[in-house]
Amino acid sequence: MGVLHLVMFYSFTFSLFYQEIHIAAYTLTPSQSIIDGQTLISKGAIFELGFFSPSNSKDRYLGIWYKKVSVQTVVWVANRDSPLNDTSGALKIGSIGNIVILNRTQSVIWSSNTSNAVENPIVELLDSGNLVLRDVKDADPKSYLWQSFDYPGDTLLPGMKLGWNLKTGRNTYMSSWRNSDDPSQGDYTFAIDLTKYPESVIRNRYSKYYRSGPWDGLQFSGAPNLVRNRVFKYEVVLNADEVYYTYQVIDQSVTLRVVLTQTSTEGHLQRLTWVNDTQSWRVLVSIPRDHCDDYALCGAYSTCEVMSEPACQCLKGFKPKSPLEWDATDWSQGCERKTPTNCSQGDEFLKFTGVKVPDTTGTWANMSMDLEECRVICLTNCSCVAYTNADISNGGSGCVMWFMDLTDIRNMDEDGAGQDLYIRMAASELVSESKSRTKEHVVVIVSITAVAGMAVLGLGSWCIWSIWKKRSPRGDHGKDDLELPIFDLATIKNATDNFAEANKLGEGGFGPVYKGKLEGEQEIAVKRLSKNSIQGLSEFKNEVILISKLQHKNLVKLLGFCMQGEEKMLVYEYMPNKSLDSFIFDETTSRLLDKQKRVDIILGIARDFGMARLFRGDQNEANTERVMGTYGYMSPEYAVDGHFSVKSDVFSFGVLVLEIISGKKNRGFFHPDHELNLLGHAWRLWSEDRSMELVDESMGNSCGLAQEILRCIHIGLLCVQKGADQRPTMSSVVLMLSSETVVLPKPLPPGFYFERSTPIKDTWSYSDKESCVSYDSTISMVEAR
Repeated sequence: MGVLHLVMFYSFTFSLFYQEIHIAAYTLTPSQSIIDGQTLISKGAIFELGFFSPSNSKDRYLGIWYKKVSVQTVVWVANRDSPLNDTSGALKIGSIGNIVILNRTQSVIWSSNTSNAVENPIVELLDSGNLVLRDVKDADPKSYLWQSFDYPGDTLLPGMKLGWNLKTGRNTYMSSWRNSDDPSQGDYTFAIDLTKYPESVIRNRYSKYYRSGPWDGLQFSGAPNLVRNRVFKYEVVLNADEVYYTYQVIDQSVTLRVVLTQTSTEGHLQRLTWVNDTQSWRVLVSIPRDHCDDYALCGAYSTCEVMSEPACQCLKGFKPKSPLEWDATDWSQGCERKTPTNCSQGDEFLKFTGVKVPDTTGTWANMSMDLEECRVICLTNCSCVAYTNADISNGGSGCVMWFMDLTDIRNMDEDGAGQDLYIRMAASELVSESKSRTKEHVVVIVSITAVAGMAVLGLGSWCIWSIWKKRSPRGDHGKDDLELPIFDLATIKNATDNFAEANKLGEGGFGPVYKGKLEGEQEIAVKRLSKNSIQGLSEFKNEVILISKLQHKNLVKLLGFCMQGEEKMLVYEYMPNKSLDSFIFDETTSRLLDKQKRVDIILGIARDFGMARLFRGDQNEANTERVMGTYGYMSPEYAVDGHFSVKSDVFSFGVLVLEIISGKKNRGFFHPDHELNLLGHAWRLWSEDRSMELVDESMGNSCGLAQEILRCIHIGLLCVQKGADQRPTMSSVVLMLSSETVVLPKPLPPGFYFERSTPIKDTWSYSDKESCVSYDSTISMVEAR
């Protein structure tokens, strides 16, 4: 019996002990403290609180992190601006009911600054990640004395509110860490701007960096990635007491967080999810997503569209305020009206569909008005510039009016998002717009009629042309189309010493190139089309016409041509200093191109690069009958399908960038550790955060321009992405190279980057002696020599 009592006594004691430890695991009473090395763990073991040091820092902070995530991920820091310099810190409830952190001398270095006090306070870490101070007998969230969710750092957890408590005036916003080693408040903040038409804004210090567009009843007008799904749900509340955004996880097996990050040059707001299979965080959404998200990139009265060329376009009825700067891709001054408005002359409104509406600073809103009432009020107020519905759900309601310049507009049609915006225009401008549309309809009708007629005429003309072609002397056809000097064969033979072997500069895909000297002592380079070349008369004419339209300081000047008998030749100016590749790929001369020179060369080429000028004004792509291009520079869609567009040149430019940085040719690139080409090698290094290993050793120490070099590599990889629609336009490339504030999207894998498990010659047909690879179809290749 005594033994039984003893067993029962110890069982009861153990039960009490276990219960006390369990409570102490996620709560803290006034008689307890948490010292460095001890932690609080939430009831469901989701979050943990304790002291920690960032990766490369010895300072100690009190923070909250995920308990079950293998990579320590801190979501909140108490003393982010007041670190401890040793492990003497302690967390406890102070004498007046505050949560405090004490240092070695028992001085308070951080406090919750709670004004209300209760008799029996406790601190509890909830499974939501919220650290709360409450009465031990009252767990109602409305009765919390203090909670960490009201004071977020760089992380927004599910259940947190981002916005304003209009009763207390408290603004709950996110702020980035200074860097990965320093959780103190950085340069970037993310908050709800409390205007008449609220919207969320990222700021870099005091300057707007990104603007989501206002809440339109369905979503933020400029944030199409925020869509309803099965993983999480979000809510925007706008009432007399609160204005805030929040989200909740629907699938509790998913771990989600929103983080505001900061690097030396940019900030990002990212939504991430934890992937158990890879034991890593995966980015679902990142904003700004591209340079059109940069605040007011295009200035006033203009719109930004990533797929446009250029990205910034003046709105209809407006023109560049400074045409010279605009043409140089400096769009900051924006646009101005072609025709000034005149309130007394009957202004009206032009509708723009699918746009992120302008910055809402200085707007006026009324939720009880409909769209027609909004139009009438705006029309009678001469200061009103534009209007729209405040809420587009359920057919639309409410009214918003703008009274300042319209800035930061983005075309959202590509995302199926955006709102309608009605902008005030002069009556004469609207008449002009109406006539323009009528003219377009007439042009379409006339064009159809004309095409039908031309088809009949064309058939007859073709028959006549076919007969004429058979009777025409071979070798003279088409000269009248070529507006360039014609050299006779005797002159060229005399200049090249009858194509002497000593004057031969090299051999290309279409034939040899010779050095020569005209009678006026001008040195020339003659490209002589090989009689065995597959390039025919039409290809030769194309090359002459296209290159003659490309006379430019960065291209070798075409002086003329010769078509006589079987001979077809192009006459260029001679380059005594050779071409860029002779400097980049030579071990000796490459040292003449330091880091700054290479970066400058890349930017210079970008400004002049692109075949868009070779197409008609209404044409930006083509399908060719034969594919001909320099091996290693051709885009996948061109090499495989013969589909050529402005994005094909973007791919070639990307290859060139990676070659300039690495000092290695894409074609024939070899690495002892793998069989990837240069593009694949660069992609692998970038993916492993080792991009600086790509840099040409002849440039020496690259630390001085490390960010610029890394940016060039990043942009190069964006240009060589496999899909043409994934690549940026050349104007976007120039902008990305010229501005450090433009956020670069994450590149996708490049085209033609697979490992060469079989010899190249088994996959591609080419001759080692020729620089061009030929298939069944080709377009004449215009080369800068």
